[in-house]
Parts: sequence; C-alpha cells; structure tokens
Amino acid sequence: MTGGSGAVGVQRDGGVATVRVGTGRRANALTGRDWRALATLFEDLADDPTLGAVVLSGAGSSFFSAGSDMREWLSADPADIDAAFAAMESALTAVERLPVPVVARVRGTAAGAGCQLACACDLRIVADDARLGMPVARWGILVPPAFAARISLLTGPAVARDLLFTGRLVDGREAVRLGLASRHVPEAELDDAVAAVVASITAHPPAAIRAAKRSVDTLLAPVRDRLATTPTGPAADYASMQAGLASFLAHVTDAG
Repeated sequence: MTGGSGAVGVQRDGGVATVRVGTGRRANALTGRDWRALATLFEDLADDPTLGAVVLSGAGSSFFSAGSDMREWLSADPADIDAAFAAMESALTAVERLPVPVVARVRGTAAGAGCQLACACDLRIVADDARLGMPVARWGILVPPAFAARISLLTGPAVARDLLFTGRLVDGREAVRLGLASRHVPEAELDDAVAAVVASITAHPPAAIRAAKRSVDTLLAPVRDRLATTPTGPAADYASMQAGLASFLAHVTDAG
C-alpha cells in the first residue's frame, strides 16, 4: 500500500488499482489531509496510460466511509470548515474525472461524504446489508449543489429530495431499486462480484473502455460545468453544527 496519508492507500495488480480509504477505525472518516491525499492519488492515476480500472473500497469490513472526520469541525472557524468542504469536493471531482471506470465496493455504511464518494464512482456494487444515505442536514450542513447533483443524476430529483430531506439510510436492495447502486449481492459474495465486473471491463480493449467513459461524461458535462461555475456559499449553519457535533462526539469512542 502507498498513498499520501495513512488513511489513503493504493495497491496495483497489473492494470487494476485498488484504492482503500480509512484505517478501519472511526468509521473510515477522512480528515481534510486525507481528502487532499485522495485527490492527489486519483490525479496521479489519471496520468497512467496502463491503468484499466480502479476499485474503491473502505478499510475493514464495517464501513465504506462515514465521510469527513467531524472532529476537525468542532470549534473550527467557519473558513476552516469551508476549506474542508472544498478539499472534499476536489477529491470527489478527481474520482469522477479519472479516464477509466471506478467501481465502488460498498460493505457496511456509506454515509454523507462517504455516500458522495461512492456516487462519484462509475459503478457501485453493494452488500445486501450495506447502508447508504445522506444524513447531513442534522449537522446543519447546507447541502451544496454538487452533492445534490450526484444523488439526483443517479436517482432522479424526487428520490434525491427524500434522501436529503429525511437523512434516512437505505440497504443494498433499496439502493439498487432507487438507482443509487448498480448491483447488490450477499456480503459473502461481494468481493467475487466486484472481481467479476472488473474482469469484464478489463477484458475489452482499453481504448474502447476509455472512449465509453468519455462519451458518457460528455452527456454529464453541462451539469458538471455549471456546478463548477456556481458560486459557493457557506458550508453550514455553523452554530447548529457546533451544538450538534458537541453532543454527538461526546458519545463517540475511537472505535466508532
């Protein structure tokens, strides 16, 4: 494993790279430094002409990722919180811009920015008992347009509203039904299912696969271009965020 931080690593097997996020602790939540390392890693992978596909997975077996490490936001200045969201968005954009397919292997929970990370991938293969969703409003987070767009492009606006307004988490079966995931399988079959999909991708000529991704991205370009030029507002209702985080983190242990 190598990577820009202890919570971001990559392993190569020929033309396939497996990127793992988190350390298996704290629900694989990522700090601002980790998000920047993830962006750098994907930017480096984008320059590799021998790359055929990427698998993105959380460390351990309990979580894909709970998103950002909110401990950093407790008592933080608003400017620092805004900067953390900017680092997060840069990493998500780097995943989306990779010229080869990225397959999310989702075991456990993918929540908040962790759900966004899965949605930034091209395909999401999830365990039946996985949990995906966007429970961010409870923290006073002001959902940015890019977050809403990633969900809406997969599920449609009505389902996106449901998930964003209620913050509910859905299991793997419902995630597929809603369009949030590509395929669900029993947890014991997850690794084999991901390997089979990656093998079917890399069996084709690399130029053809890159062209296929580029063509789909062309359809998404107007939305992404508009989002890139949309002025950013504050990341959160900071007073509500601080109050909520103080209460929540007081009950969370390092093993959470």
